[in-house]
Amino acid sequence: MLRVRELSRRYGERLALDGVSLEVGAGEIVGLLGANGAGKSTLLRIAAGLQPPDAGSVELNGVDLWRDPVEAKRSLGYAAEEPAFYEVLSADEHFAFMAAVRGLEPGAARERCAALCAALALDGRTDEPVRQLSHGTRKKLSFVAAVMHRPRVLLCDEALEGFDAAAAIAARDELRAHAAAGSAVLFSSHVTETLERLCDRVVILHLGRVVRTVERASWGSTDQGPSPLEREFLRAANQTHTEIAR
Repeated sequence: MLRVRELSRRYGERLALDGVSLEVGAGEIVGLLGANGAGKSTLLRIAAGLQPPDAGSVELNGVDLWRDPVEAKRSLGYAAEEPAFYEVLSADEHFAFMAAVRGLEPGAARERCAALCAALALDGRTDEPVRQLSHGTRKKLSFVAAVMHRPRVLLCDEALEGFDAAAAIAARDELRAHAAAGSAVLFSSHVTETLERLCDRVVILHLGRVVRTVERASWGSTDQGPSPLEREFLRAANQTHTEIAR
């Protein structure tokens, strides 16, 4: 459903992505784990069609993103790390605009968004201008806009950052429902606990490169010290630093 091949992207002298390849199949939730600056947001912005790569390709639901962007994006939902809105619109107006852009039936879209907003404790706030809302509330609105049309490929960049615990649980349930319905979900975070609870496997990105892929069977809950997944991340990062130093 999502296929990334040999993506590279440079910002001046800094190589943000260095030949990154990964796949997320239908029904999978794959985590993208890395420290700040590892290249997670760059990868997701490229996969969402917001900026071109220097090299490489992206396929969404079998369609090449950069050859046929309009068709490819019909399958796409994207929750950005720093969401952008038309600030004078209310949340309800923003959702109506997004529904119209996506060609959704207005009544069904309103019902879908109302149910999502209720689950995230946003009901009663959606008639307010977006500019008045807190960072956490805006992140919830971005999540609703990303999933309202049940996309076949869903990209989430630190999507639950700023969520309260109850909303985070509801959002994870929504993501699992998407995967159960056959969607491919790529979920980035630098918080290992979130990925442990949510993902089927995790791709570790470090200094712009994929350095390890960890299956769910390799980790579990832990009460003290680093979790198994945290240990894998630290081991991969340290190994990569050693290889580069050589």
